[in-house]
Amino acid sequence: MAIVELTIIPIGTSTPSLSQYVADIQQVLEQSPEPIHYQLTAMSTIIEGDLKDLLTIVHRLHEVPFAHGAQRVSTSIKIDDRRDMKGSIEQKLKSVEAKMSR
Repeated sequence: MAIVELTIIPIGTSTPSLSQYVADIQQVLEQSPEPIHYQLTAMSTIIEGDLKDLLTIVHRLHEVPFAHGAQRVSTSIKIDDRRDMKGSIEQKLKSVEAKMSR
């Protein structure tokens, strides 16, 4: 299972606020037919699932701001694809928390 951190920034909009674009992207993500788990953060969205599915979803989400009037979109993607063990968003957080309590 892979984990993708995704930040989509519409450029050339009529307002400096991006929350409506974020909401539109989250709605598309919620309707995703792929078996994924995701978490919205203040600065990005984190999605876990099969890498092939995640890349399909990233493409779908990248198109959302264009469909809502943006003239340009900048998308940043980080991929964590660990294959020696099964990982998840939750597992990564627990690993760090366990080391902090030592």
